[in-house]
Amino acid sequence: MPYLQELIHKLEVGPWFRYVRLSLPILALVLLVVGYNWRSYRNLAVQEAMDAAQVARNVSEGRGYTTLFIRPLSLQLVQARNESIAGPGAPGERPDHARLRGSHPDLANPPLYPVVLAAWMKTYSAVLKAAEAVREVLPGFIKRRLLPLTDSPDSELWRKDDRFWWHPHDFFIGLLNQALFLMAVALTWLLARKLFDPGVAAVSAITLLGCELLWRFSVSGLSTMLLLVIFVGLAWCLVWIEGEAREPKGGASRLLLFGAAAGLLAGLGFLTRYAFGWVMVPALVFVILFAGPRRIGVAATALGVFLLVAGPWMYRNYSVSGTLFGTASYAVVEGTGLYAEHQLQRTLQPTPARNILKPVLAKLVVNTRQILQSDLPRLGGNWIVPLFLAGLLIGFRSLAIRRLRYFLVATVALLVLVQALGRTQLSEDSPELNSENLLVLVLPLVVVFGVSLFFLLLDQMALPYQGLRIFVIGAFGVVMCLPIIFSFLVPRPRPLAYPPYHPPVIEQIAAWMGESELMMSDIPWAVAWYGKRQCLWLTLNAQSEFFAVNDYLKPIRGLYLTPQTMDSRFLSQWVRPGEHSWGAFILASTVLREIPRDFPLRKAPTGFLPEQLFLTDWERWRRPAEADQ
Repeated sequence: MPYLQELIHKLEVGPWFRYVRLSLPILALVLLVVGYNWRSYRNLAVQEAMDAAQVARNVSEGRGYTTLFIRPLSLQLVQARNESIAGPGAPGERPDHARLRGSHPDLANPPLYPVVLAAWMKTYSAVLKAAEAVREVLPGFIKRRLLPLTDSPDSELWRKDDRFWWHPHDFFIGLLNQALFLMAVALTWLLARKLFDPGVAAVSAITLLGCELLWRFSVSGLSTMLLLVIFVGLAWCLVWIEGEAREPKGGASRLLLFGAAAGLLAGLGFLTRYAFGWVMVPALVFVILFAGPRRIGVAATALGVFLLVAGPWMYRNYSVSGTLFGTASYAVVEGTGLYAEHQLQRTLQPTPARNILKPVLAKLVVNTRQILQSDLPRLGGNWIVPLFLAGLLIGFRSLAIRRLRYFLVATVALLVLVQALGRTQLSEDSPELNSENLLVLVLPLVVVFGVSLFFLLLDQMALPYQGLRIFVIGAFGVVMCLPIIFSFLVPRPRPLAYPPYHPPVIEQIAAWMGESELMMSDIPWAVAWYGKRQCLWLTLNAQSEFFAVNDYLKPIRGLYLTPQTMDSRFLSQWVRPGEHSWGAFILASTVLREIPRDFPLRKAPTGFLPEQLFLTDWERWRRPAEADQ
């Protein structure tokens, strides 16, 4: 009994209490991650996520910053740049100016997130190899039942009812982003604790953890979680700059160091997503207004470090494509009357627009109205935004809190305009989970200020007794977390993102192709990621642009169409584009059973129609022995 009493004493007030208090939140986080993945995980379903993943794999395998997902616009940019440098070539000669016969440089993704993914891929691949080596020497029962660990989709670990279920590499990418999400929550908790008090910090962290939208972003494979960490880190730098300018502790060198850190984080954010670079504008304004007498030096340091980080990559893009931001340079005109849907990315010969001001202004007005009516009020997927907006009317005593709020409001206003101008068809294909959703990046600070208003209102409530305060705070936390609570209660969704993505089918088709052969598809990002084959985005038409690639750049050996195209709108996407559209080609191939005579791909395996169509130049699915007969 004395031993038991001593043990209880250590757990309650002794030295063990600290470890118990620390271990319980860690255990709760582990259970939350495991529970969410078990109940709500989905394989990659967003174009940008698969695109970044396949670029990262190329980097991790030593192929440089290249891509297997080929955009026709990228071909045109690279070819035009190389021809301007080396000339068109001698008559009869076909130089590879488009860099399609070898490794094609990626012009769509900023480098930081793919590089981080590449490092993560190397890490978990090494761990899996070590685990597989250990597994080989274990007894058969343990090998089969307890450690079916492998990165092959055929492993029992990734299957259900003997069918493909989870893709291992998609899952590992999700784990990395969930770790970044938890890091962003920890940084937000520390920031709220510094500016407010432990109560606001704890409830802010719980509210962020209970944000179902952020959990979906964490398994989407997008770079959003990395940007959340960078943005909260930038907010930390601004708080330090403001505090050091108001109450000097380390002299001028300390201020310059914080300014350099702010510029570095803004530059890293730019190298993660180009549009994030605009955050540097309100950050510089904040520094100029609140950095004290040395404001010009601190602002110049921050801007100089930002340009030093971002400049080399912009130079690389210009040297490869003649543009500073690659294919992203044209995002402003995409989604306008000039280039609807993905037309600009899929064309080899973009038509020069003489007057783009009017369509761009129309795009800005229409998209801004939609963001203000829909996206901004639903930011975070809960009721924290109304509290944040109401909190703008509250005058805080702390100068640091008021000044950080100015930065937040300016950033939100600027990101609304940037998101409206940069909105493309990617946002239509996936309205919430896309790389063009910039407002979600300010959610940590929005949550902190919204929760702070709740605590101000709570302090003014006349509660019958003090114990009710904990009950009210708990009820508030439950209300904020209702979306993720219900995600555990609804039926478990299928992790397969089909239609149109079915990894085993893509891997099977890719296995029929040679490693250096070129395919064409309406989901080339998925073919590049799951199939590891060079794949061109479906050109705008089945005649002139298809043969411009096939005859002059590189032969196309396979055509893979999914419900993305097969289930398109009949009138607007099949009939109106004309007789040379892919819709007319599909009608002739599936209904009339007649492939156009001049089309080089005429062999089709059984079992794909009517949802999918695969055409190639010979019956690659037959065994070599059968092919020789």
